[in-house]
Parts: sequence; structure tokens; C-alpha cells
Amino acid sequence: MESCEPRPDGRLAPRWTGPAAALPQACHPGPVVAVTALATALAVAAGQSGQRCAWASGAVLAGQLSVGWCNDAFDARRDTGAGRRGKPVAAGRVSVPVVWGAAITALLLCVPLSLAYGPLAGAVHLTGVAAGWTYNLRLKATTFSWLPYAVGFASLPAFVALGLPGRPWPAWWALVAGALLGVGAHLADALPDIPRDLEAGVRGLPQRLGPRLTRLTLPLPLLAATAVLALGPGGAPDAAGLTALALAAATALTGAGLGRRREGAPFAAAVLVAAVDVALLLVRGSTFV
Repeated sequence: MESCEPRPDGRLAPRWTGPAAALPQACHPGPVVAVTALATALAVAAGQSGQRCAWASGAVLAGQLSVGWCNDAFDARRDTGAGRRGKPVAAGRVSVPVVWGAAITALLLCVPLSLAYGPLAGAVHLTGVAAGWTYNLRLKATTFSWLPYAVGFASLPAFVALGLPGRPWPAWWALVAGALLGVGAHLADALPDIPRDLEAGVRGLPQRLGPRLTRLTLPLPLLAATAVLALGPGGAPDAAGLTALALAAATALTGAGLGRRREGAPFAAAVLVAAVDVALLLVRGSTFV
């Protein structure tokens, strides 16, 4: 459906509305794109063929879409009660049954796409997707809210590695770094919504820590991931690892110091540390198996 909205010059510009436009916004497009891009980049770095990279990308995309839509559909009543008009379901732009239907459809597509990459690899990836659904349906409001993120992110290097010829198991440090990145992603994702979540009765780990302590804790798992990626592979640390470790530590300390005057500084620093971790993980892409 097409409607119009005012332009800066006063004229009306067309704007697409309705479920077809709102549904993509309800899948949490930022995390969906980021995680899919990370998995695809890992597959490329590991030396997979173009076709195999496409299978991996399609499987992760379907899984992330299913988790994102499940989240908005399950939280629809809570989001509506909290007046979260930025959520398409809560704003009435798309119905809950439509979003549930999209989530289940994406999940059903995820199964054959994952298994096409390899039976064992597919089973590992589906375990990560199941962790995401478990977070939405049960663990989000518990002390263990961090666990599905840790499992889901750790499953990505395992999924990519087990789809390679010979089905090699990924190095321990890749799994540990992935899990730590997942914990950091959970803290970062929950941080902006902590006050509203507390009002709605959601008491996951970030909500129990509170905004200030979550902001200060956020860089810790990311710095730990940097250390694991820098020091975990066998042999003496190389220049890339030492540079990443020094950069991540300096960024985290700067963010913590500026946090006394600028509330958003620790979060911004954590995002930069996460970017360093992802870059280092991709550099290690040919060695994590």
C-alpha cells in the first residue's frame, strides 16, 4: 500500500506502508545483516567455494530472520503495553499472526539450508538457532539470558568449519572467542532498553546489573575475546594479535575514562572493540580449523 508523507519543500512524497514494508523492520534487520555478513565472511576466509558460501549465508540468514521475527511476535503484548511505537507490531503496522507465520516459515527454510551445507554442520547451526528461540521464549527474563547468545555466536565458527572437506572441528579459541563476542553482543543489545524492560518485568542479566554496571561490564567479554584471539593460536603472538590487543585495551580504557563525562562513551568503545575482534577473527579465518 502506498501513502504520502510531507517533503521538506512541502510537497507530498510517496511512502510504502502496510505489512509488506513493516515485516522486514520487525526482523531486527541490523543484527540479521551483521551476523549473516560475519558468517559469510568466515566461510570466505576459510576458503569455501562460492556455492558453499551461498549455502552458509542462506542458512544463517534464514535462521536469523526466524529468531528476529519470533522475538517481535512473542514480545508484541509487552511492547504494546510499553508504548514502543518503533516496533512495527506494537505500532499496529503488521499483525502478530503474520509475524509468527514469517518466523515459522524462515525456521522451516533454515533446516534444509543448514543441512545442505553438511549434516553435522547443519545440526550445529540449528542448535544455535534453537538457542535464539529459547532466549526469546524463556531465557530472556532470567539470569541466564547471556547463554543463548554465547551458544549462538560460538556455533558460527563451528558451523563454517564443519562444512569444510573432512569436517574439521574448529579450534577451541575460535569457539571461546565466539561465545565471548555473543555475551558482549547481548549486553550491547539490551543496554538501551534496560529501563523499559525493568518496567515490563524483564529481569535478564543486563537488567539485573542495571544501566551503569552493564555499560562498565560491556567491554570485558569483548576484551577477553580479543585476548583469546590474539594469544589462543599456537606459537608466539603475531603482530596482528598484539596490535589488536593493544588497540582494544586502549579503546576500552578510553571509553571507561570518558564515561564519567559522556554516558555513551563506554558503549561506543565497546562497539569499536567488537569491530577489532571481528576483524581479528576474520584474519584468523584460515587457521581456526
